[in-house]
Amino acid sequence: MARRAFLRGAALGTVGAAVLGAAGVAADRAVADGGTPAGSDRRIPFEGPNQAGITTPQQAAATFVSFDAVAPDRAALTELFQTLTDRIRFLTSGGTPPDVSIASVPSDSATLGPVVPSDGLTVTVGVGASLFDARYGLAARKPARLTTMPVFPNDDMVGSTELHGDISLQICADSKDTVMHALRDIAKHTRDGMQLNWKADGFHAAPRPSGTQRNQLGFKDGIANPDTTDAASNDALIWARGGVGGEPAWAEGGSYQVVRIIRMLVEFWDRVSLHEQETMIGRRRDTGAPLDGTVEGDIPDYAKDPNGLGIPLTAHIRLANPRTKATDDQQILRRGYNYDRGVDADGNLDVGLVFCCYQQDVLRQFTAVQTRLIDEPLVDYISPTGGGYFFALPGVSGPEDHLASGLLA
Repeated sequence: MARRAFLRGAALGTVGAAVLGAAGVAADRAVADGGTPAGSDRRIPFEGPNQAGITTPQQAAATFVSFDAVAPDRAALTELFQTLTDRIRFLTSGGTPPDVSIASVPSDSATLGPVVPSDGLTVTVGVGASLFDARYGLAARKPARLTTMPVFPNDDMVGSTELHGDISLQICADSKDTVMHALRDIAKHTRDGMQLNWKADGFHAAPRPSGTQRNQLGFKDGIANPDTTDAASNDALIWARGGVGGEPAWAEGGSYQVVRIIRMLVEFWDRVSLHEQETMIGRRRDTGAPLDGTVEGDIPDYAKDPNGLGIPLTAHIRLANPRTKATDDQQILRRGYNYDRGVDADGNLDVGLVFCCYQQDVLRQFTAVQTRLIDEPLVDYISPTGGGYFFALPGVSGPEDHLASGLLA
């Protein structure tokens, strides 16, 4: 038995050496050819006053992941965020993982090959209200408007296992496998500090034929977003202001994130007339134009239609954004992704939207919008089933800084 084990080990060692040798040759060739591995070499900067993945134009693939913090104390929690920062910095930059001996655990899963492409990857880290309980002594540092997400009328949250969390990750990239690779890498290196609670995967549909992506109801989604190239608009609508309105100083440059898993009951929706669909949404399905316009970018003129003859008063776009001076500061930055989870136990398609939005004040903005949408006609065809409120942390200022450094200082 000892001899058999020795021979088996020797054979495996030979095969392993050959595999690793081939990998090394492939990596060398990638570098010789200009260092561009398979996949996109698009690199989105990791460091800055705000985290990437918020005002970043949407990538093709995403996953939204909630974790429970299991770090035993505040020092361990700090170490967790330092490790998170190190892994995200490497993954978003791309490169060759550290070489290890044959007998060691591989430093990378190799699902992207021997060289990790940057692939437009962003990892946006948030914290939930539950992180500020008694475990880590952070209660006095909680963002002023961070709560657990309430159950709104028309929600279907009873028995949901996809609610809330201590720490959230929004991982987005140009390719689905890059998203999964990043999640595996982070989970491997942070297992003793946080454990996965739930996740929701999504994809960003290609514009058809142009403009904004379409959701699973067939309508363009996200047309009326704020202009993220306008710094003044971002400062007024997206970024938290440390020391203002009760916000702790460390929160400067963060943003409140809302995630909602919204199932779309497409079997019923697909039996509704086009006219009824359009009046529920308030837009043309083919072009995305408001019912009183001709192209996607037209701004609906509600002042000329006070009785809702052109765009019904109950239309989704009219309730969500009435376009009045009183509601101007309630706009949200939507960053949602379609999802497909297969088929449920009753043989119905489980598809919908992983709705995500960012804002400066979750009460002033998302809660106000969602309250206006209570009992809208569309609720017969959508079913919110999970999600949570999180505070996306401020960005990392430089090589010596780490995520949550202000919070944990």
